[in-house]
Amino acid sequence: MMMALELFLAQNRDGEPNLFGWNLGFIITIVVISVVVSLVAPIMVLAGRIGRQAPMINEALQQAYRNTLALSELRQTIDHAEVIIAGLERGRARLGG
Repeated sequence: MMMALELFLAQNRDGEPNLFGWNLGFIITIVVISVVVSLVAPIMVLAGRIGRQAPMINEALQQAYRNTLALSELRQTIDHAEVIIAGLERGRARLGG
């Protein structure tokens, strides 16, 4: 117990200042910064890769949009086909087929 108190006192027995708290704080700071950098660095690398690939991805999406734009008129084509089929069925029924 007495030893722990001496560590936190402002001066040692020799009269020199005790820097244990400063040294401990410095070590904790270095560890925390190292951990943060080791966690953030891979995220930044991944963000850079995504940023470099984004224009290619955007162009591919625009091409897919252009390629499927005609599908927006598919419902109209299906409706016309149903009208034609209904007319053919009526004609077949009148002819007795």
